Amino acid sequence: MTTRRSFLTGMAGTALVTGGYSAGAFREARAQVDIRLHGQSTIIDTSAGALEYAIAGNGPPCMMIHGTGGGFDQGLLFATALRQRGHQIIAPSRFGYLRSAFPADASPAHQADVLVELLDHLGLDRIPILGGSAGALSASEFALRHPDRCSHLVLLVPAANLTNQDPVEFTALQRLAVGAVLGSDWWFWALSQTMPRQMIRTLLATDPSLLASVSPKERQRAETILAQIFPISAKANGLRTDGFWAGAPSTTAYERITAPTLILSCEDDLFGTAATARLLAAGIANTQLTIYPTGGHIWLGRDDAIAEAISAFLGGPNQAPSP
Repeated sequence: MTTRRSFLTGMAGTALVTGGYSAGAFREARAQVDIRLHGQSTIIDTSAGALEYAIAGNGPPCMMIHGTGGGFDQGLLFATALRQRGHQIIAPSRFGYLRSAFPADASPAHQADVLVELLDHLGLDRIPILGGSAGALSASEFALRHPDRCSHLVLLVPAANLTNQDPVEFTALQRLAVGAVLGSDWWFWALSQTMPRQMIRTLLATDPSLLASVSPKERQRAETILAQIFPISAKANGLRTDGFWAGAPSTTAYERITAPTLILSCEDDLFGTAATARLLAAGIANTQLTIYPTGGHIWLGRDDAIAEAISAFLGGPNQAPSP
């Protein structure tokens, strides 16, 4: 994490390098985001306000709950390889992300309750619930609070504070640098253009040296995950909420989860989710755990293997989720 200190130096250099070029290119990048997202999602009214979601693919449905900095588009991206294996993906935007509401109670537990309303709207009774990174908090609460609606639980690089110590602790200097990036569309965009490898390390918690050893498809996936965080301004409330709930000591009663559970992580995840995954697996009955040696927080180079593992766990695309 000490390499994050280079952010301040990089930010100063970025301001000089991009000064003359940035205004027009930044506006174009912002316009392209609007084009990419337009018409790709649907909004329903819920007890907490607007809830945005998208559906992709055909086959047995499952819900993919996105991580920090995401939205429905990140949920679809996280589950692309699973969709290609014959699963339909339902991807909501969590509270404070994109066009979803930001209610006074934006807790993972409340989010889980509202996601039940989405299942009701879609006429779905009981489906697998998948959560990536901070999305694992809401997925776990869904399985805990609504066991009759959750056939399987999948926690992918799960974020949670299970030891009364935030697994992602920043120094004051690091907080200053990361706060500046996450508080400004311009800074995020400029640094993504000029320091993408450092952004992959800092925000995606993945060693950028892995990029040299993976396929072009996987390199593109990493770049897309980073790019989809933009614009920060449409996700500010969600980002702040995730920072609180992922860092605060967890109050979720994981030991009461009864759904068959699959937990996947990578040993070199710079957010420390491998240790979290092991603790969760020890506390949740009927759990399968796989820790890959490399891949970082975005499981770089492991996307196909993870999709295969999830598809097998869910019973494959030709079977409805088992009770």
